[in-house]
Amino acid sequence: MILKKFLRTYWMLFLVAGIIIVFDQISKAYIRANFVEGVDMWAPWPWLLPYARIIYVTNTGVAFGMFKNMGLVFAILACIVSMAIIYYYPRIPAHDWMLRLALGFQLAGALGNLIDRILFQGRVTDFISVGDFPVWNVADSSITIGVGILLLGIWMQERRQKQEMSARVSQVADSTAPLETDVSSQDSHTG
Repeated sequence: MILKKFLRTYWMLFLVAGIIIVFDQISKAYIRANFVEGVDMWAPWPWLLPYARIIYVTNTGVAFGMFKNMGLVFAILACIVSMAIIYYYPRIPAHDWMLRLALGFQLAGALGNLIDRILFQGRVTDFISVGDFPVWNVADSSITIGVGILLLGIWMQERRQKQEMSARVSQVADSTAPLETDVSSQDSHTG
């Protein structure tokens, strides 16, 4: 009974996070097995190489190469964030699926990079390089997408609340407006 309630509550969170984590870990394992760190570079077409490429680098910081050599701090932070997401998730109304989806993406990103930090002495495998932007991975993009979904969900919810408020104000205004009588029809009855 407890397991059934747990699964009913968390199925979407763990499904979304699980799929992304599997994809993140498979892509990182492929890169580690087939590329030499900092040396090999690949793009499907030569003209694409200056703009987008696959290159294997490791990162001891956080998303997009920021705050280098703070792997332990970010491992602890990833644990705290993951526990907070798992704690907070059941308190989100079931109909607020965008917030639930956003938390699934953010949990996947936190855990995907945490797995690397635990298995590879604080180093995270990064491999997607676009322009001059720092090299990143699936977990990093998952966090970013999760934040984007969260912001979109908040914007949509605020917009919906404004429309509901406007409809209520309009309804109240309509119900309190004085009844208008047709003066011309009253004149024809009196004449």
